[in-house]
Amino acid sequence: MQRTANAQWKGGLKDGKGTISTASGTLSNTQYSFGTRFESGKGTNPEELIAAAHAGCFSMALSAELGKASITPESIETKCTVTFEKTDAGFTITESHLDVKARIPGGNKAAFDKATTDAKAGCPISRVLNTKITLAATLGD
Repeated sequence: MQRTANAQWKGGLKDGKGTISTASGTLSNTQYSFGTRFESGKGTNPEELIAAAHAGCFSMALSAELGKASITPESIETKCTVTFEKTDAGFTITESHLDVKARIPGGNKAAFDKATTDAKAGCPISRVLNTKITLAATLGD
């Protein structure tokens, strides 16, 4: 299974602008720029998208782990905060922090704690933050 997204960029780093689109159409020419990444411009940025992906993936993974324990959550709300800092190597995502709140009628704390730990380790986005990256590059005139 593969998922596809497309990014286009025009111009220099600080004065340029780009758009991001997904094959599903959920994002369609969504604007991003230096201002949206490092200042307070209107649009999105790659780190915000990673935070959204991690929060969504973790919520689904937690639901799956709870299901293994025969627990059906009423709701799961996950907030992901990605820390983006300048390091010696350059700007780097140094942390992805998950805050989760779940409503489970008659919830079992030990089962919930195990499910959250297993979901954090097993969520595909948690694992992608340390992954092999491949590249195919073409230069055109």
